[in-house]
Amino acid sequence: MKKINIITLGCSKNTVDSEHLAAQLTAMDYEIVFDSDRTDADVVVINTCGFIGDAKQESIDTILRAAQLKSEGKIEELFVVGCLSQRYADELRPELPEVDDFFGVNDWVGVVERLGAKYCKENETKRELSTPSHYAYLKISEGCNWMCGYCAIPLIRGRHKSVPMEALIAEAEALAESGVRELMVIAQDTTYYGVDIYGKRMLAELLERLCRIEKIEWIRLHYAYPTDFPDEVIEVMAREKKICKYLDIPFQHISDNQLSAMKRRHTKAEALSLIKKLRTAIPDIALRTTLLVGYPTESDTDFAELVEFVRDTKFDRLGVFAYSEEEGTYSATRLTDDVPEQTKQERVDAIMRLQERISLENNAKRIGQKMRVIIDRKEGDFYIGRSEYDSPEVDQEIIVESFGKRLYRGRFYNVAITDAEDYDLYAEILS
Repeated sequence: MKKINIITLGCSKNTVDSEHLAAQLTAMDYEIVFDSDRTDADVVVINTCGFIGDAKQESIDTILRAAQLKSEGKIEELFVVGCLSQRYADELRPELPEVDDFFGVNDWVGVVERLGAKYCKENETKRELSTPSHYAYLKISEGCNWMCGYCAIPLIRGRHKSVPMEALIAEAEALAESGVRELMVIAQDTTYYGVDIYGKRMLAELLERLCRIEKIEWIRLHYAYPTDFPDEVIEVMAREKKICKYLDIPFQHISDNQLSAMKRRHTKAEALSLIKKLRTAIPDIALRTTLLVGYPTESDTDFAELVEFVRDTKFDRLGVFAYSEEEGTYSATRLTDDVPEQTKQERVDAIMRLQERISLENNAKRIGQKMRVIIDRKEGDFYIGRSEYDSPEVDQEIIVESFGKRLYRGRFYNVAITDAEDYDLYAEILS
């Protein structure tokens, strides 16, 4: 029996791809591990990211480390799949002769067959989870139609393609039966779900159907594009108790000059209106966003407007990235990368310092509140959990004092918040 180590880099959408691949291989009696530090596997498959410069460099570094292991005889075969491979396989092949083969983002049949297994369509909705068994990601579509000026995703993964709803429900039901209690609904743009299949946006109906799966207790929505955000999704989020009061909605910028240059298809006024609508309908909602600074033509005035937006909006969770030029995108072919790298980093640092203060203010307001948490793991004498306001891996955690009571991973408990830091909360167990 061959042991195959699947190393996943980049976003949670890649995680789902790796888990589907693992299910195909497990069905053929291969042993699968998800651990970049393991050196006892016969075969290593690296699922790469090619979204921005830092992610591409991480992918290259990981491939080089695995190539060294192969040259030392510690692994037998090495395969590279995913976004970086999709874009740069022709350039990488002559530079990395240790790699046995490269595959793009959609060639899972080719990967499985090259590994000596038989691809089975009946197993397409099955997963071997690489996450803790109580939560999983549900990828509802592939690709994107928006063609934002900086983004290479449509060039890598193509146009938006929804997964049929019945297949998603079957996959979610199987995950629930396996012990999953929290679903993270993901896509490059979740709000566009269904347009290509059903002729209209169907995210609201999908969420309602997912809520009917008895064993699923939390449903969390990620990567919601703000343009033409469906009102019916807001209504479902406000009505359904299983849907977390949480929304990951990447605004990227707020200056109309920058939004236009980025080809974001919405204005500052529309973004502010959507935020007001969300917070009115769901008063306790936690909003997560990502921002992009240093995009071509971003002036000091544009950046000052962004800082004011962050200060006034007080996002619960926020990430910020410096612009990097990606081949083939609108900005790479039509615009000049005219913001100095030092200025980009200074702007990243300024936003994150501001967000750190905002996060501490927001967290301090939680002291004394009672919250429901799910336990992810134990560290030393404490248990580490999350509330409905936090997604795993990207958001803050709650450090729980159990007073000697044994808590179980994947179960829900009531706690009282006792203290706060900028990116963590402290709590005591109630029940």
